[in-house]
Amino acid sequence: MKHIFLNLKRFDVPVEYGGVNRLAPVADWARAIVEGTQEGLKKYDPAKVEFVQYFPEAHILNAAAALCEASPVKIGCQSLYRADTAVGGNFGAFTTNRPASIASAMGCYGTLIGHCEERNDKNGILAEAGVTDTAAVNRLLNQEIKAAIARGLKVLYCIGEKSEEQERWQEVLGEQLDIGLDGVDKSQVVIAYEPIWSIGPGKTPADKPYIEKIARFVKERTGGLDVVYGGGLKSDNAEMLASIAEIDGGLIALTRFSGEIGFYPEEYLEIIQKYLGE
Repeated sequence: MKHIFLNLKRFDVPVEYGGVNRLAPVADWARAIVEGTQEGLKKYDPAKVEFVQYFPEAHILNAAAALCEASPVKIGCQSLYRADTAVGGNFGAFTTNRPASIASAMGCYGTLIGHCEERNDKNGILAEAGVTDTAAVNRLLNQEIKAAIARGLKVLYCIGEKSEEQERWQEVLGEQLDIGLDGVDKSQVVIAYEPIWSIGPGKTPADKPYIEKIARFVKERTGGLDVVYGGGLKSDNAEMLASIAEIDGGLIALTRFSGEIGFYPEEYLEIIQKYLGE
């Protein structure tokens, strides 16, 4: 099974507010993305490839409402809270947090957990509290993963090493996997590898041998979980990533990196076609 994930981050923010949304008014943005992609994805065999699109919370209902009959698109949310509601227990006292129960009720198929941006946020909060335990974030993410799976959500769990961690990548990634997946039903998890050191303007992208090395390590460490490339599946690396047997798909974000930077449905479909070769 191949997996094509789409992380829409905060691409809903209009250009006039410093964002990259030139696609549609904010109220229509999610609908424009789902309607602009689902017909083009119908040509792919759902038994061989899945398409999950992770939306910011405000857009989940609009995205779910835009799904056509037998749509190949599955809707996901961008992480969730480590605790959940329960009948006879906490009824929802989670101001600012999204429990797994509401993600499921809103129509989500899965959730993205442990993205490098989420890890940075948690690390920043812990640093303000004087916490230097590097495993603390992984323990929090482990709770999120368990909460998601308990509610029937599939999990895309992101791991990756920073530039200062590259020399000890096995230790860093191993800890993220061992702690993050401790006690987890791994059949509900796909791993996304983000080479954080290579992501961003002016940085050298991870090459094929490096990605192969990491993917083999992850599969060995996890007992063969599917691994997708989370450093960005793009037009210029789609064919290279498709040639790596150990890579089972990719995570798409922006589709255009110069000029009118942003996410565009037609370019998303072109990237997928280039990666899948169909």
